[in-house]
Amino acid sequence: MKVAITGTPGTGKSSVCEILKERYNIIHLNQLIDEKKLYTGIDSKRNALNVDIDALVDYVKHVPIKGTTIFEGHLAHHLPVDTVIVLRASPSKLRKRLASKGFGALKIQENVEAEALDVILVEAVEMNDRVHEIDTSERSIEEVAKCVIEIIEGTDKYKPGSLDWSEEVFR
Repeated sequence: MKVAITGTPGTGKSSVCEILKERYNIIHLNQLIDEKKLYTGIDSKRNALNVDIDALVDYVKHVPIKGTTIFEGHLAHHLPVDTVIVLRASPSKLRKRLASKGFGALKIQENVEAEALDVILVEAVEMNDRVHEIDTSERSIEEVAKCVIEIIEGTDKYKPGSLDWSEEVFR
């Protein structure tokens, strides 16, 4: 089974996968993109790689899969997978998390707005049949990992569309 764990930066993807690596195969997309040079350049304004999504998708299609493999990264929902899990966080929590990671003001604002507008969730729902969302705002990393395991094991909980933070950002 191929699973994507995606979400705006700062929602807890890497931390959750650190726990899940004991149970599942984890492929960190940022590391893969960097190692395999699956980008077209560098956006110096945002200090980020311009990822070649088509090259990433093509590369991942040829990755041998054994057991359950989780693709982790904010672009994971673009991949051909069986299930997409979108990690979410309230804009106020997200702002604090990103600031503590040393993100610049522009990058923080862009990510907070993207979260408030459900950008990744909308993309995931448009591209995939089986999508779930987990609010990580008040859950521990261990609790989020348990939610992910439930989803992988087939639960129908955590359906998308229950979270709305637009008023928190766009008052």
